[in-house]
Amino acid sequence: MTSSQSNLKGAVLSLAAFAIYATHDVVVKYLGSDYSAVQIIFFSGLLSFPLVTVMLLGDKRDENLVPRHPWWSLARAISAVLTGVAGFFAFSQLPMAQAYAIFFAMPLLITLMAIPMLGEKVGLRRGIAVVVGLIGVLVVLRPGEADLGLGHLAALSAAITGALTSVIVRKIGADERSAVLMLFPMLGNVLAMGAVLPFVYVPMPVAHLGMMGIIALFGFVAGLLVIKAYRTAPAVIVAPMQYSQILWAALYGSLLFNETVDLYTALGSAIIIASGIYIVLREGTPSVSENRPVLSTRSRPETGTMPRISVMMRRLGIPERQD
Repeated sequence: MTSSQSNLKGAVLSLAAFAIYATHDVVVKYLGSDYSAVQIIFFSGLLSFPLVTVMLLGDKRDENLVPRHPWWSLARAISAVLTGVAGFFAFSQLPMAQAYAIFFAMPLLITLMAIPMLGEKVGLRRGIAVVVGLIGVLVVLRPGEADLGLGHLAALSAAITGALTSVIVRKIGADERSAVLMLFPMLGNVLAMGAVLPFVYVPMPVAHLGMMGIIALFGFVAGLLVIKAYRTAPAVIVAPMQYSQILWAALYGSLLFNETVDLYTALGSAIIIASGIYIVLREGTPSVSENRPVLSTRSRPETGTMPRISVMMRRLGIPERQD
């Protein structure tokens, strides 16, 4: 297969994956009108365990679940739990396109956090891209003009804690066991949500429990497609495809939730996406970044109900394509 064919295949696979992710989020938003984020995360996370267990059983390496970096692992688990709760709540409160626009600030925040935590050196060009992207976030939020609620705060919180989780993975990922990286956030979510669940539980019909299973299944299938995409094409081809979710958000929001994309959300999204793509392209230049914190993330803002893509790739023994 030629390089151009591999790039095209990788792009198509990633576009399919992010279409499934967007559909996954539609189910989250639909259930969010009846159930708390705690209940959705608990059941979707619980139903994800059989899928992840199958993956772990296929690995015969002798590993235990004692973390080599306990405090960083704990911090990552906590940040993953907070990301899931905030992200799922944001979907229940905000139009899908607006929620995505705010989540897309993650690459900007990863770039900033990588400076103190990874020793990343951010030059003038990437620094300007981060500033421009953050201005795009302000355009979406319109502080002082639009009514900002808990949904906006939750989306911003998810972007911040999701970025923190990504940088922690990059910091300890070379030393930590992949089984620890996979299971700790999932266990943290199930245990934390299970502790709170009795206070917020609402009885569910079988159909809604089945939809919780769909969330788990879609997250798993989309993750496998993203892995295949990264195995086929370079990260600089695959990573920008995540922004296609904004198109699905606009379509699903209009068809299913009677949502419209206002001018400020569209303009702010364009600014954020342009900044994010520029950062990805700059990181793809070896002389610019040694750590590649954004390109190495590979995942959407994680919910903790499924392992991160980078960890799944490592567990499956799939090398990162650098070309």
